[in-house]
Amino acid sequence: MDLTKAFSAEEYAGALESWDWLDLTAATPVMATLFGDVILQVPDGFAFLDTVEGVLTTPWADRDAVEASLLSQDGQDRFLMGELALAAAERGIVPGPAQVLSFVHPPVLGGALTVDNLEVQDFVVATNICGQIHQQVLDLPPGTPIAGVAVEG
Repeated sequence: MDLTKAFSAEEYAGALESWDWLDLTAATPVMATLFGDVILQVPDGFAFLDTVEGVLTTPWADRDAVEASLLSQDGQDRFLMGELALAAAERGIVPGPAQVLSFVHPPVLGGALTVDNLEVQDFVVATNICGQIHQQVLDLPPGTPIAGVAVEG
């Protein structure tokens, strides 16, 4: 099972539009995970946009480091959520060409990282909504009750 996906430049642009608060101007999308996380080439290496945590890190110096990491068990667990993706596939939750696995109740809002909380959703929509949610909760203190979330069209 392939744990990464490729999308068009237009799809990446739409998906990342709501993540502008992270300043992705010098970043070029390279690939996505089955969960809509995006690996980007940046001036100082390769970055990982984690849509669950809402953070951008630069764990890799070059493409070889990305490939080696994603081929390792540790890298598949950390960056690709491989076990969860395989559990979803076993239950028939398999994304189509323009889709990714998405959390029904986002983890940032208290949702569980379990197969029971997964659905298939359009990549652009799922990743864009995650960016909007993370921006809305960015400055809230830990444990702040969330009464609602507004999603822009």
